[in-house]
Amino acid sequence: QVQLVESGGGLVQPGGSLRLSCAYSTNIFSSETMAWYRQAPGEQRELVARITTGGYSLYENSARGRFSISRDSAANTVYLQMNSLKPEDTAVYYCNREFAQAHDYWGQGTQVTVSS
Repeated sequence: QVQLVESGGGLVQPGGSLRLSCAYSTNIFSSETMAWYRQAPGEQRELVARITTGGYSLYENSARGRFSISRDSAANTVYLQMNSLKPEDTAVYYCNREFAQAHDYWGQGTQVTVSS
């Protein structure tokens, strides 16, 4: 059974931090490079960061230097630590495999709102 369950979002002031979590199905995603995506209102979903099974991480320009992706393979969980948050980081955040397409299964996401 496919499972992606994101959590940890919320309302935070500019400059604040949040840590997102994503629990994933072992049999489907455990051997995949996992990624965090986000979708702002009226915008297309975009890649934020990704991490290989070996722990190698890559970041898009919007996240580099402020966000940190990690994974706990024993717990089947991927994390996204977000620091120095900006209003433009406001979006619904999703996790999935790298190169996931619109027709693939997606979880419900977790809402991040950065506002004073």
